[in-house]
Amino acid sequence: MSEPVLSVRDLVVQARLDNGARRLIDGVSLDLGRGEILGLVGESGSGKSLLCRSLVRLLPSSLLKIDSGSIRLEGRELTEISDAEMLEVRGGEIGMIFQNPTSHLDPVMRIGDQIAEGIHYHQGLKAREARAAAIEILEQVGFPDPKRQYDSYPHEFSGGMRQRAMIGVALSCSPKILIADEPTTALDVTIQAQILRLLIDIRDKRGLSIILITHDLGIVAQTCDRIAVMRSGRVLEQGPKRTILSRPENPYTIDLINSHPSLPDEAVTQSGPTRAKTSAKPLLEIDDLRVDFRVGGGFYRGSGAKTIGAVSGVSLQIMPGETIGIVGESGSGKSTLARAVLGLTPISSGHVTFDGVDLTQQKSAGLAKLRRETAMVFQDPFNALNPRLTIGQTLAEVLKVHGKVAKADIPARIGELLDLVGLEREFADRKPRSMSGGQCQRAGIARALAVNPKLIIADECVAALDVTIQAQIIDLFRELTRRMNLTLIFIAHDLAIVRDLCERTIVMYRGEIVEEGRSQEIFSRPKHAYTAALIAAIPDIDPDKPLHGERDATPAGQTQSAKRMR
Repeated sequence: MSEPVLSVRDLVVQARLDNGARRLIDGVSLDLGRGEILGLVGESGSGKSLLCRSLVRLLPSSLLKIDSGSIRLEGRELTEISDAEMLEVRGGEIGMIFQNPTSHLDPVMRIGDQIAEGIHYHQGLKAREARAAAIEILEQVGFPDPKRQYDSYPHEFSGGMRQRAMIGVALSCSPKILIADEPTTALDVTIQAQILRLLIDIRDKRGLSIILITHDLGIVAQTCDRIAVMRSGRVLEQGPKRTILSRPENPYTIDLINSHPSLPDEAVTQSGPTRAKTSAKPLLEIDDLRVDFRVGGGFYRGSGAKTIGAVSGVSLQIMPGETIGIVGESGSGKSTLARAVLGLTPISSGHVTFDGVDLTQQKSAGLAKLRRETAMVFQDPFNALNPRLTIGQTLAEVLKVHGKVAKADIPARIGELLDLVGLEREFADRKPRSMSGGQCQRAGIARALAVNPKLIIADECVAALDVTIQAQIIDLFRELTRRMNLTLIFIAHDLAIVRDLCERTIVMYRGEIVEEGRSQEIFSRPKHAYTAALIAAIPDIDPDKPLHGERDATPAGQTQSAKRMR
């Protein structure tokens, strides 16, 4: 590698606590070459994000300090410069894009103005020139109508387009280094591939150096030049991606690679285990279901209002004990279908029958039955739990409301639920803030199991977790469905996980089911062009397979984005 643009040597970051100092970054050394993409991988809490925030002195707490070490940007020692000089480095020299663009874009400020603001501050351009430069950046990051979309607000865009806007904000200051912190975690595979392709194109056009923080080794394999593996604040090993992926030396790196849910080759694809069904009668039957939303229009008469079909004529049968995967890009209707099934979203027409009760004709009885016999596991394990309650109090609340367990037996039942999801019983006294994402998700599953459900709907429940924890949660679901004969509807944008877990897969596009069947058949021989495009967009852990940045089979991604931009 030529002279590095960024060189970190023996960096130590400590938390200064009442009971002493604790090392969070422990002697990290690494280099970033000019025009290089470095993949920084490791599980949650390994120190990836903290390391990158340390580079620009944006530590999340005043208790954290850079204790020792060196950070040199083109020979300039960043640990010794003043706060005023560091303001110029942030954005002007090193830009950052974050995992959740919704949290980092100003909701009451136009997208274009947020980009122009950085141009004005760092380049000193006047308003008209800054606007023109911002429009040019919007075009570079893939906005189809940048002049019009300059004046749009973040809520008017899809998640993928908001992430493009976030990248535009980072590029507005013409940085030399771009730090991308989990930029595609919450995006479906097709939009994820577009964002990754965009980062590679920007690197090629601008000569940017990029640090890409991710827990997905498939992304690293197909986008990065080198890999650094972190754990417990240390870099365990680093090197060219082919060397790390083909000949890993550290046991932890080996575990990461083995945990990646790669799709199997067609030649070795085998049918997943099929449990004997206890009944020929469907547990859940959906017939010609429609869910429409009205958007726009006047306050009083609704003049100019439009009706958008979020779910359009879906029919489906799910048998007791089945594990069903529902896949499709953002806006395809997956979550709306799930919420309609649970009675959380009004049904425009059609029928949903759960265990013999029609929810449209017997609404009160149907909803009461749903509350007793179904449960949901959500995407964000932290926000899904009440931060002021201990896990034991959360579970006790559910048990009391449903009244299926005598009050005296509730503590024992809480212990049983924690045992079921693989948590120590001492977690009953802990609050979510003291737990990892994987532990919080296990607690969320325990809460779902507290009602003794016949059906669980898991909506993107592993999207925010690193790959090793994902594998543990998937194994947990597999064990629970086997032991308890649960019926599971698993909604995900990670098709490899669906292929690994689910017996049957349903593919949704623009509110309709375009393909369904046994997972083996769907993934080895897709019949619909859209299904084939979804599968092709999955980042593979093989670094020699190309990244599919755009889809030729269907303009679905453009259609979905365009809907949100009108």
